[in-house]
Amino acid sequence: MAAKIKKGDTVVVISGAHRGKSGEVLSVLTERQRVVVRGVAVAKRHTAPSMGNQGGIVDKELSVHVSNVAHIDPKTKLPTRVGFRLIEGDRKVRFAKRSGEILDR
Repeated sequence: MAAKIKKGDTVVVISGAHRGKSGEVLSVLTERQRVVVRGVAVAKRHTAPSMGNQGGIVDKELSVHVSNVAHIDPKTKLPTRVGFRLIEGDRKVRFAKRSGEILDR
């Protein structure tokens, strides 16, 4: 199955407790069908001091189910679905169905 949401994409949460928030995808958990989005579903994590960190209360992003997020169209800045298209004969790219804009860099 082709990945419609990838690391680095800008998405908006369309349902759930964090509806309306948007951010950049930090990681994609493909086995669990979840994504971690910067600034969305932030929880406080109490960490003990160690050699690598000072410890204390740290903010940590939790994962959101992939069905609850949608891409932000680069042209209209609204939520959009993602489609696939072949360009230059053999190169497969993702595009925004709302405006037709290509999403791959």
